[in-house]
Amino acid sequence: MAGTGAHPLARAEHFIWLTARVLEQRRFAHRFLDGARDPVETALAAYRNEDGGYAHALEPDLRGPVSQPLHTAHALSVLDSIGRCDGLRVERICRYLSDVSTKEGALPALLPSQRGYPAAPFVPVVDDPPAELLATGPIVGLLHRNEVWHAWLFRATDFCWSAVDALEQSHPYEIEAAIAFLDGVPDRARAERAADRLGRLVRGQRLAVLDPSRRAEYPVAPGYAPDEHHFPHDYARTPESLARRWFTDEELERSLAHLAAEQREDGGWPVNWRQWAPGTALEGRPLVTLRALETLRAYGRLPA
Repeated sequence: MAGTGAHPLARAEHFIWLTARVLEQRRFAHRFLDGARDPVETALAAYRNEDGGYAHALEPDLRGPVSQPLHTAHALSVLDSIGRCDGLRVERICRYLSDVSTKEGALPALLPSQRGYPAAPFVPVVDDPPAELLATGPIVGLLHRNEVWHAWLFRATDFCWSAVDALEQSHPYEIEAAIAFLDGVPDRARAERAADRLGRLVRGQRLAVLDPSRRAEYPVAPGYAPDEHHFPHDYARTPESLARRWFTDEELERSLAHLAAEQREDGGWPVNWRQWAPGTALEGRPLVTLRALETLRAYGRLPA
């Protein structure tokens, strides 16, 4: 099929067919080849458990058969991408979220049930895990954006507001979770004020590499891999995101040019987080590739 001199999308297609799981193949076909939505949902259903949650390494850094909030957040993002974040399928997911929430009504990153199954060392298993914005924010923002109304959302939304308002020292993944919440929550005026403050925090703490040619000068958060930097496009995944206002046109242009240049000869994008098992890196690259393609297309950087 496509060689190294081919169009970036053709090269990515070759990479997806060569390496990706069925789910990512179906997602790519739907988003970039006019494929149907039903096969995406069918592939996703293989990861669903009877409790309404998702498991089976849907999120590659968590292995095993037990449902976890991070898997379920991943499932919701897939349903959102095919316009099916509604109906009984989401009602079932919200029941699961209610069942596994902490006393604050929000989600821990990892439930103790993961113990005994392989998991990334940077996601520790503890007996009484606290609620975290990292796990709760993206789910709450996505459900609000899809106008889902469920009792679980009330307390979870309050938790996210409190967590965002309390942020002073943070790290890139937590900021990404915060902006995912703020991009979807109904109170737009409050969201804009909170996002403005977070933008100042991101720039003040140098959590975004504003010049990729000088990224070695930017700090990497504790516990991250040595080159696990984050760039403006990681926060502002679409021009509509509140995080877009954090960066100048020149900064975003450099970021997108860097993202486009990161495509490897095999057509895929690299994983920059800590790789702890062979399978997780193999499964992670198609996910990163899909995300890169979506971001480039959102900004008009993926030619037709």
